[in-house]
Amino acid sequence: MMILLPPSETKRPGGKRGPADPLAWALPGLLSQRQQVRDALTALAADAETTRRVLKLSDAQLAEAVRDNAALADGPILPAVDRYTGVLFDALDAGSLDGYARRWLGAHVRIHSAPFGPVGALDPIPSYRLGAGASVPGIPALRRLWADAVSAELVAAAPRFVLDLRSEAYVGLGPVPEALPSAYVRVVTAQGKALNHFNKHAKGELVRRLAQERPNITSLRTLRNWASRAGVELRVADEIRVVELVTDQATARK
Repeated sequence: MMILLPPSETKRPGGKRGPADPLAWALPGLLSQRQQVRDALTALAADAETTRRVLKLSDAQLAEAVRDNAALADGPILPAVDRYTGVLFDALDAGSLDGYARRWLGAHVRIHSAPFGPVGALDPIPSYRLGAGASVPGIPALRRLWADAVSAELVAAAPRFVLDLRSEAYVGLGPVPEALPSAYVRVVTAQGKALNHFNKHAKGELVRRLAQERPNITSLRTLRNWASRAGVELRVADEIRVVELVTDQATARK
């Protein structure tokens, strides 16, 4: 199984001495796109005012964004699952998992970033500032740059089943091809109401549970069988290849 996660705007600073090695990351066929975005962001960082405008930054965000993007080639690196913070990654809490669970994350989880495409959970990446909707000078629109290339790399990776927990913005940067068995996860209350903040929290808890139990999931049927045994409520939605993860909004932690 391959699990696709969205990134987070907030990131943990620092890390081990670089440089990052994109060739060693998951889906190495995306090297050209990764280099294009890296070079464009590094060039953009040389102009603070244009960086502010393009990335829609506040005064408080600008200095950090310029520093991080200027150092994409040689800045400090952290495993992707440790780099990101925020609701989903706080609920996942990968730093507290044992070695077996972390290795499972590395083998099965891909975090879809705007500058790097999907990377492995344990792939060491630098900090950066770039959202899925930004238009960076010198390169095509991110959707045009990434979508076909990511979809092709997903096919080449040949996972038996893809569990897509990304937001719609990141789905647009690399749709899961119809040729791959997959399910897109939507988080709802028992009454069917879609959630926002608790959406991220529930997804983080789901991935943590999977990493701890490490079930052999090869299809939507085996996913639902595991969920039933684990007390996780999953139900098939009306749309094709969509499942609903039911959570209790009142008891979900922030």
